Order: sequence, then C-alpha cells, then structure tokens
Amino acid sequence: MVEIFFEDVEILDLRSEFFHSWLGKVCEQEEKELDVVSLIFCSDEYLLKMNQEHLEHDYYTDIITFDYSSGYVISGDLFISIDRVKDNAGINQVTFMNELHRVVVHGVLHLIGYNDKSESEQKEMRSLENKYLEIVSRETI
Repeated sequence: MVEIFFEDVEILDLRSEFFHSWLGKVCEQEEKELDVVSLIFCSDEYLLKMNQEHLEHDYYTDIITFDYSSGYVISGDLFISIDRVKDNAGINQVTFMNELHRVVVHGVLHLIGYNDKSESEQKEMRSLENKYLEIVSRETI
C-alpha cells in the first residue's frame, strides 16, 4: 500500500493507486514485496528541519528515506521536498512529474537496498531509476 501525505505544501493531485501499482512492479522486478510506503510531500524548510534533526545535516535535499523494511518486504517513509523537485526539474530540463517520479523511485530503491554513496553506486542508481521510469512512460498504470 502506498499512502500520500502533505506537510507544509499545497495538496497535489496525486493518486496513491498509481504509485502502488507502479512501485509494486518495481519491487516485483527486484524480487521484493511492497508493503506500506508513505510518500510525504513537504517544503524545503520542512525537510531541512528533518535533515538537521534526524541526520545532523544542514543542507537542502530532495528526499529523506526512513527504512522500515524487513527481509524481502519493503516498507518506509519517503519525505520529498516539492521545492527541490521543482528546481531540479528546471535544472534537468524535465517535467515536474518526471522529476517527482525519479525522486520517488530513488527512495524506493534505497528501501530495496541500493545505495548512492560512491560514484559506481550513483551510476547504478541512475540506471535503475531510468529503467523504472520507462515503466511510467511505457504504460498507463
């Protein structure tokens, strides 16, 4: 199940059914099972405060992932800054929704067990993001 929440931002027209179907397919291809994933969309300031309080980082970021997964069952909270997504969409010259989908699947890939600390891990993560973004562009979920 995918749940959607909004903190300190305008409510967007997003369907949890879409994300559940899509992320379920991502998990299935990774031989995992999607349990409960919460997408919490928020402002830069809200996420900065979380970054400072929980990770002791003093900078803006597009996503913070809290992983509650156990074994092959994927579960967690994804806090996503709508402000960062908008800015990054402009920088990367993609649509807001494309960038939003990229950030969401990035967080789910972290829940699955992928990291992006090293350059090789970043390349693998980007490749997987692109692979799973193709599902969105290929199909109507």
